[in-house]
Amino acid sequence: MQTCLSLCSRGYGVARGAGKVLAAGLVSLSLASAASADPVTLLAVGDSLTQGYGLAPEQGLVPQLQSWLEDHGADVNVINAGVSGDTTAGGRARLGWSLTPEVDAVMIALGGNDMLRGQPPAKARANLDAMLAEVTAKGLPAALVGLQAPGNYGTAYQADFNAIWPELGAKYDAVVVDHLLGPIAAQSPEARAEQGLMQADGIHPSAKGVTLVVEALGPKVLELLERVAPQS
Repeated sequence: MQTCLSLCSRGYGVARGAGKVLAAGLVSLSLASAASADPVTLLAVGDSLTQGYGLAPEQGLVPQLQSWLEDHGADVNVINAGVSGDTTAGGRARLGWSLTPEVDAVMIALGGNDMLRGQPPAKARANLDAMLAEVTAKGLPAALVGLQAPGNYGTAYQADFNAIWPELGAKYDAVVVDHLLGPIAAQSPEARAEQGLMQADGIHPSAKGVTLVVEALGPKVLELLERVAPQS
């Protein structure tokens, strides 16, 4: 089952630089290292939103994020570890072998398919908790990227699901984005249609939609990269 997004009533089914000062209003990237140091390697673990479902290779979340980060002074290699249809359980199962020695930081963007399938929020929370524990045990900084549940599962489900991101973020001192698709969700249905922010399936962002998402996500990823320990 592919992940999906209905922004009205259904749930979503997602170098080390030289201390260059970023342009107006952006956090400066101070990853102290020599100019010849290897790029920071960021592992992006997710589902179809990370994988880039339905888009040309250069239009997906990872390549657009890579370009945005480079444009804002980061020397980084973003690894696309997105698997369409993946749940938090699937991500938890494959995380270990994805954490190869070159990985410097991890972004986890999972949970939408758990929500789409109506799985208990406690199950998603437990899987994400285990993933963050595994990442931080290796001394790697983490970002937790979530989604907001709609009200059609009930207010209790919605509250429990939406609480996952800030609470686990605080527990593991992770960089938190509580709604990856928030920039699209903030648009009215008419505006989304007029701007072409969604694919024809109505559930995955278009290339333009991904661009909007990356503009909001990028500064948070820069914050994550600032936490990477300098090379010895």
